[in-house]
Amino acid sequence: MPQLDPYRIFSSEVQTRKIAAELYDTVKSLPIVSPHGHTDPRWFAENEAFANPAQLFVTPDHYVFRMLHSQGVALESLGVPLADGSPTEQDGRKIWQLFADNYYLLRGTPSRMWLDHAFAEVFGIKEEFTPATAKLFYDRIDDCLKQDEFKPRALFERFNIELIATTESPLDDLRWHKMIKDSGWSGRVVTAYRPDAVVDPEHRGFLANVKQFGEITGEDTNTWQGYLAAHINRRAFFKAHGATSSDHGHPTPRTENLSPEQAEALFLRVIAGDATAEESDAFRGQMLTEMARMSVQDGLVLQIHPGSSRNHNAQVFDQFGADKGFDIPKPCEYVQNLKPLLNAFGSHPELTIIVFTLDESTQSRELAPLAGVYPALRLGPPWWFFDSVEGMRRFRQNATETAGFYNTVGFNDDTRAFCSIPARHDVARRVDSTYLAELVTTGRLSKHEAHEVIVDLSYKLVKDAYRL
Repeated sequence: MPQLDPYRIFSSEVQTRKIAAELYDTVKSLPIVSPHGHTDPRWFAENEAFANPAQLFVTPDHYVFRMLHSQGVALESLGVPLADGSPTEQDGRKIWQLFADNYYLLRGTPSRMWLDHAFAEVFGIKEEFTPATAKLFYDRIDDCLKQDEFKPRALFERFNIELIATTESPLDDLRWHKMIKDSGWSGRVVTAYRPDAVVDPEHRGFLANVKQFGEITGEDTNTWQGYLAAHINRRAFFKAHGATSSDHGHPTPRTENLSPEQAEALFLRVIAGDATAEESDAFRGQMLTEMARMSVQDGLVLQIHPGSSRNHNAQVFDQFGADKGFDIPKPCEYVQNLKPLLNAFGSHPELTIIVFTLDESTQSRELAPLAGVYPALRLGPPWWFFDSVEGMRRFRQNATETAGFYNTVGFNDDTRAFCSIPARHDVARRVDSTYLAELVTTGRLSKHEAHEVIVDLSYKLVKDAYRL
């Protein structure tokens, strides 16, 4: 696609398309607020040039390499690092040509749209990306990456990013965030508290992590009270580095609200390494409620990202580690699973809980009705596999009639792929503009209301929800 269609994603119906374009024009240049994601804070701390086009677009992007791998392309040939440090392909040009040879596999996917946007809008390349033009693309992008205007901080400013949140483990020393703060640069890069490594008994290295957690915080994490105190301690440390949220990637949305005695007894079984799978799941559920209790005190927004069967391919996990494209959505139940947490804190005025889902069947049946009545609960935007045109449309159709717009939290890109951030936000603004235009043309919303709502969806709701 040599040129980006200025009307892409908008409805083909003439009147709806016209209104959608008007709505989009009012928000297309608004600042980007990215309150949850996985970009590397080291990029912004050191502000060094990205190594080469392959290291920017291919090797770190599991959306890209999982699709190529599904057609038999070896991860090693794309430069994906092995867990034991064994060599993989390091020649950026070889990786790039292999990527170009298989680019057709991404047709119709969100990745294709994001990449085309980045090539055209970030690097100014108007030609079509094909095996024959791969060298031209590589040379142009590589030349750009050698210029100061394409270093991480410059791109951050060019992308009009007002704030970006990274995600770190409680065991992280946040050195890169400190370096950013001490540098005097005006870009706002904050962290988010992701305690899975010390909350999930089935996490690899859990017991060693909890021991290290105690050493870092100076708390006795062999006791229930010391363990909770360690979380309070570390959350305060993260808040001092800009955190406004915690984030929890649990297998299920299960929550528990056990008595202090029951919770302590469960913890002691977990810390002894004797917990069953059921007890491990119960402990994760109890910790979501404990995190909500802490959020009432320290103000961190509680994000819950459940429903991924992570590292589905055991061999790939052993060879390459986590986050290599083999995390697969699975069904979730929310009504009963969230009940203990919501009964305890769902009406608390000082708490915001944002729930995401990879099970779209629950959006209209469970999540929208829950968010449409519990004051603390908000619906996160389509996430991961559903961060797409059709996923966003389905979300609005499934959620709006019951939860409205104001029990949702705008959009977040949840990405490691830095150059895709403006593309992803652009897609969300185009989809929402089209959805609102359809409400206008079918007499369900006035045009002036649509103009207010599109600004809310693109900018205001996210700042509200994440207390920015």
